[in-house]
Amino acid sequence: MVIDRTGLAGFLRRRREALQPEDVGLPRGQRRRTSGLRREEVAALCHMSTDYYSRLERERGPHPSEQMIASIAQGLHLSLDERDHLFRLAGHRPPTRGAAGEHISPGLLRILDRLHDTPAEIVTELGETLRQTPLGVALTGDLTAYRGPARSIGYRWFTDPATRQLYAPEDHPFLTRMFASGLRGLVTLRGPGSRAAHLADLLLAHSAEFRQVWDDHEVGIRPREVKRFVHPGLGTLELTCQTLLDPGQSHQLLVYTAGPGSESYEKLQLLSVTGAQALR
Repeated sequence: MVIDRTGLAGFLRRRREALQPEDVGLPRGQRRRTSGLRREEVAALCHMSTDYYSRLERERGPHPSEQMIASIAQGLHLSLDERDHLFRLAGHRPPTRGAAGEHISPGLLRILDRLHDTPAEIVTELGETLRQTPLGVALTGDLTAYRGPARSIGYRWFTDPATRQLYAPEDHPFLTRMFASGLRGLVTLRGPGSRAAHLADLLLAHSAEFRQVWDDHEVGIRPREVKRFVHPGLGTLELTCQTLLDPGQSHQLLVYTAGPGSESYEKLQLLSVTGAQALR
């Protein structure tokens, strides 16, 4: 496929001009004259330089890679149809849809962008964190930084001892069973050759503990509504987890809250301050 620079530039400009700052969680400001987003705002959302993005809108620059186009599609909050159109304009074959896809729907992103004061994350069915709120990063660290199989929390649970430090020790036996049960269910659902099956094979080869619980053939163990996180500075936080499912992409938006007046609520308030200071 050949890149359509004119079509690509026009599509990017139209999508940028259609977005408002509040659509992507940005403040509008009092002296704003631009009808939509500024190029530098879009570049920041897409994790690239303003110069690189600007050249694409001017029909110039290098041929963007698939990774760059995927980042632009996510930054502009494109739908799946719009994402696929963008890939074709850039001369690439669109990624697969469904359970293996990582493109977050605009609806989930709009909700996440509004959760400034709440720990929240968007995860795949394999427990791979795709996006977090700033308070979510302050609570658990940047879970989007992992690469390869370690992107899955279920894989990290059995291979990285540091992962368990985020959770109350008394919950570890249940979480061990839950992660194995969830992966077994996905392997059955997605079948041989799936990413779930590949993860299971890796864990069977590298973790004696996983092999033991895997042999129990447990299925249907659901996450508990209340999760207990252990923060290195604040200690244990008991948070209620609410889940919103995007069935088209098998993504979940997980939102963590604490009851007003509770000790965990006070700790979240403190975390919102200390977390913002750390990010700055």
